[in-house]
Amino acid sequence: MRVTFVEEDWSKLPPQSISTSIQQDIFAAPVKTKLYDRILTILKHGFVIGKKKYEFLAFSASQLRSNAVWMFASNEELKAEHIREWMGCFNKIRSVSKCAARMGQLFSASSQTVEVPAQEVEIIPDIEITTDDVTYCFSDGIGKISLPFARQVAEKCGLSETPSAFQIRYGGYKGVIAVDRSSSRKLSLRPSMLKFESDNRMLNVTKGSDAMPCYLNREIISLLSTLGVKDEAFESLQLEQQQQVGQMLSSRDAALDVLENLAWANAKHVLVKMLLQGGYEPNQEPYLSMMLQSYHESLLSELKGRCRVFVPKGRVLIGCLDESGILEYGQVYVRLKRTKVDDKTSVLTGKVVVTKNPCLHPGDIRVLEAVYSDVLEEKGLFDCILFPQKGPRPHPNECSGGDLDGDLFFISWDKDLIPPQVVPPMDYLGGRPRIMDHKVSLEEIHKFFVDYMVNDTLGAISTAHLVLADREPEKACSSKCLELAQLHSMAVDFAKTGAPAAMPRYLKPREYPDFMERTEKPMYISTGVLGKLYRATLESSARAGVTFVWSKEVAEAAYDLDLEVEGFRDFLPLAEAHKDMYVEKLSMLMNYYDAKHEDEIMTGNLRRKAAYLQRDNRRYGETKDRILVATKSLQMEAKEWLENGCSVKQRQQLASAWYHVTYHPDYFEESTTMTTCLSFPWIVVDTLLGIKSANRRDMLVDQETTTTD
Repeated sequence: MRVTFVEEDWSKLPPQSISTSIQQDIFAAPVKTKLYDRILTILKHGFVIGKKKYEFLAFSASQLRSNAVWMFASNEELKAEHIREWMGCFNKIRSVSKCAARMGQLFSASSQTVEVPAQEVEIIPDIEITTDDVTYCFSDGIGKISLPFARQVAEKCGLSETPSAFQIRYGGYKGVIAVDRSSSRKLSLRPSMLKFESDNRMLNVTKGSDAMPCYLNREIISLLSTLGVKDEAFESLQLEQQQQVGQMLSSRDAALDVLENLAWANAKHVLVKMLLQGGYEPNQEPYLSMMLQSYHESLLSELKGRCRVFVPKGRVLIGCLDESGILEYGQVYVRLKRTKVDDKTSVLTGKVVVTKNPCLHPGDIRVLEAVYSDVLEEKGLFDCILFPQKGPRPHPNECSGGDLDGDLFFISWDKDLIPPQVVPPMDYLGGRPRIMDHKVSLEEIHKFFVDYMVNDTLGAISTAHLVLADREPEKACSSKCLELAQLHSMAVDFAKTGAPAAMPRYLKPREYPDFMERTEKPMYISTGVLGKLYRATLESSARAGVTFVWSKEVAEAAYDLDLEVEGFRDFLPLAEAHKDMYVEKLSMLMNYYDAKHEDEIMTGNLRRKAAYLQRDNRRYGETKDRILVATKSLQMEAKEWLENGCSVKQRQQLASAWYHVTYHPDYFEESTTMTTCLSFPWIVVDTLLGIKSANRRDMLVDQETTTTD
């Protein structure tokens, strides 16, 4: 069971509610509140629900940031401590924070593939260089996988093609393995990938490499502006996106372009098939129109609230190492697939801007040279960014202290976004974790969790940096912003080092820019680029709040006779029963997440976000992920209703009946906002579009026969 410690309104517990301070002379002494004791008691002793007692198990890095843990209902046969023992040997780790982090890495979502015997794995040395008495690891977190084995792993993961790299867990190893065509061993791992000892030989894949759409955000815009990128560059990109998003409700091409660039969407592939194979127009088919309106509204909202501006000449790529040693310091190699449907690729050349989120220091922005190399092209790596193993310091480390164990990097070759100047990167050495003289106890991990809640200043530091970078004449290069960037690095490392980052009072903002919409606080009109971008979205965002309305008139106009197949009426009673089950389950999800309309639960874009989600993008992202996983699971279940025990012809008849009981005007009287469920028949989009295609062919044949006669 996942347990999250929150306020009564589900908002995050403020640190001062867990530990406050009492002034004693000139010093302030910290005092733990009853909430601190309450949380610690639950972690130590668990709690009882019904006949089950839940005990603390562990927490992942993302759970720690969300103040959440895993609890396990122990019984005589299996206890939480048995699971921790099975996970691996953590006895040699003498740092509380590091021990907790190592346990947590096993809780990231992954797919089991195949077991790899130890004799099929080789340990290869890390590549290290010492500069100014500091030793940097250029291969931190990355290894290799042979091409034949990579194909086998990709097949196990259900991937249609073999990616160039996988993010993996293998026993106590964690990181990225990149395909090496010359490798004879299945896996080649490095010491920097080993986090703890384990005898588990199962290769778990977290994800495969892929080129993801690239978006600017407030932090990147603020830093690029500081380094001299003109406001017009950002305004032009935002205007281009507004125009494209504005056309997506009426233009098929615009809708396809927008859908292709959505990073997450269960329904995305269904909508693309409806547009391409079905030949539907965006403003004609009700389900298609409803979903596009939802994405349209969400994209404009993100433009306004987060400055999430799409960069056509950019990608987000996983970082890999140039194992050949060809690249020089200051160079990168990037080979991209041009489209998702063919194997054509292109290699970037020229200046590129590279960074990694989160980024607060101007030195996190690196301008590098993308180069072509025959040797690297022969290696066949694509949709990833290769960094050199040469130089005074690894480029990933220069970007927000990153490494190669799965970090994603923002890269753009848009000339207007390449800053005319750069500044030296910040030192991301990090503090040393406190080393204990004994084995880390469970009680110490409990205490570390609550202490993290007390000392979690990441959000406050990021907010203060955003305000001061907008307000200060030197922007993000001001002394206050540079101090905040240093504090942010400490706060990020707190989960590993246990050393908190205390934020001084003089760095806390007294008033907030209009683009942050902190209406309860003193506010000023921002004259910076973020203020300009925000105000340019106000009009389009105000027009976006039009929700789809399902009516009998719409049903009569939209019903598609091409989706009827002979004999479908025999399946109408079964189709009604299936629809009732689907509606009941979907309604439960909608009630749970307070979604008022079907499109909200299908896209994860909640219109009435709870107060605790309004300004917490990470928690909203996690909520959205859970919604999409739940809806996908429901649709997979519904798909089995149609496929189980049916012939191909019966599946077509039942699919046609599903469409009929959902769309036909005769069924409208029974429909309400909660029971329309236009998504229901499109769960089997391939079957429906197959029917439509067959009916079209029959119609063409009939027309040709009539013409001949």
